[in-house]
Parts: sequence; C-alpha cells; structure tokens
Amino acid sequence: MLTVTLRQLERDGMVERTVHPVVPPRVDYALTPLGRTLHATIQSLVTWTETHQREIAAARAAYDARTAAM
Repeated sequence: MLTVTLRQLERDGMVERTVHPVVPPRVDYALTPLGRTLHATIQSLVTWTETHQREIAAARAAYDARTAAM
C-alpha cells in the first residue's frame, strides 16, 4: 500500500524517487517544490487535529460502544 501511495504521489509531481544501484536496493523519496507547497495546508490539519484530539477520542469511544452492542 505504501508503494502504491508513493507512486501516485510521484505521478502527481509531489515527490521524486531516486533509485540507488546498490545491494540491497535503496530508494529515496523527497518532496518536490510542488509537494512542499502543501506544508502549510498539512500543518493546518495537524493543528486542527491537536486542538480537537479529545473530541475525536470521545467520538471514537462512543462509536465503538455503539457498534460493540450490535
């Protein structure tokens, strides 16, 4: 799954992939300039998640309790 996601990000121009001709094989991934433009957006999501962490945990616990009773 990770490989599929990384390949999609590479296709979209978000990351670049460098294959090193060594044994064992080594592949490095790095953000492209386009990928780096997402930093502020992702940081906003992280900040929101941190702010609402307790609410999210409570919602998960309530959901788990409801579905366990089924």
